[in-house]
Order: sequence, then C-alpha cells, then structure tokens
Amino acid sequence: MPIRTNRGRAAVYRRLWGFPMRSPSHLVGTVILVVAVLIAAGMLVPRLVGDGAGGGAGPVTPGAAGASSNEASPETDGGPSATLDREALPTRLSEPLATPSETEPAPEALRRAREWAEAWVTRPADGSAETWLDGLRPLTTPEFWPQLRSVEPDNITATEIVGEPEARQAHPKSVEVELTTDGPGLLVTVVDTDTGWRVSDYTETEG
Repeated sequence: MPIRTNRGRAAVYRRLWGFPMRSPSHLVGTVILVVAVLIAAGMLVPRLVGDGAGGGAGPVTPGAAGASSNEASPETDGGPSATLDREALPTRLSEPLATPSETEPAPEALRRAREWAEAWVTRPADGSAETWLDGLRPLTTPEFWPQLRSVEPDNITATEIVGEPEARQAHPKSVEVELTTDGPGLLVTVVDTDTGWRVSDYTETEG
C-alpha cells in the first residue's frame, strides 16, 4: 500500500537512515555496499564514455595508414628535400661585405669643407651665436644641424684657416677633409646630397 502522508514518508526515511546505526554489523555491511557501488560505477562509466566517443570513427584501412606515414616522413624523418634545403642555406659569408671604393676627392667637396671651416672660425661683428649659426646653416645637412646648434662659438679658439684642405678619405658620395687652423685642427665629413655637398659631421683635432 503506497504511503500517502508526509508523516508516513518521514517515518520511512528515519528507518532507512537509522538502519546502519542499529548495530556494528549493519554499519559495516552498509559501508561495504556503498564502496562496491562506487567501484562498479568507476569501472563502468569510463567504458561507456569510451565506447560512445569511438563509435563515430570509422575503421582505419592499412592503405590509409601507410599513406599518412609516407606523407609525414619527409618532415619528421628529414627526407631528401629537407636535406637539400639545409644544404642550400649559407652557413657563413663567403666573402666580406663590399665597402665603398676610394676615389679622387671631388673639388666641390673640398671647396665646401673650406667654406664651412671658414664660417666656423669667423666671429660675427655683433657677437651673436645666431648670426654665427646662420653662416653655417646653408653649408650643413639638416640632420647635423640640431647637433651644431649646441656648440658655443665663444669656446672656439681658432680664428683662421691655415693652408689648403686635404682629403683623408674620399668616396663617391662622401669625403673626409682635414683642415689646419691657428688652433685645434678640424676633421670635416662632407656628403653629396640632393642640394649639393654639405657637412654632416666634424671633429676637432690637436693642432
């Protein structure tokens, strides 16, 4: 006869939960039963899951397996094509990098170096640094101009150029020119730009 009242259901639940506590043998039997159920579930569930996942995959034919292994072998085993590719790559430079060939210095480059050096040693009548820089601006590259603006003309001790400019190194697009002054010498680099030869660097040397 089915239990139709809440009081009857509560009584059944109490009897079920209280069964393991009636005696030590009931408790041991209940623990063994629970452990057995858990072990059985742990063994059956992975099998059921594995069968369901593998059911959608079709059988692998020997020909397909062989084709897959053959296709993967050139990359994994290092076939002839991989060996040729490695041999084709250079492991070191066969010859040094080419350097610009030296040539006769361009007369315009020497002339521009002297004009720049003369503007360098010339003190403007008004003593203004801006006036001094204005004399160097048309002879200087735009890239070198910001560095040149940091120079204090009052710190320049040379007042005139002595002798003619001499080329230390000459390349088709750049010339390194040495100039002698009555103070520290000048080593000026002149480069060929779209607007003509311009000074791109300088170094003071011991006079």
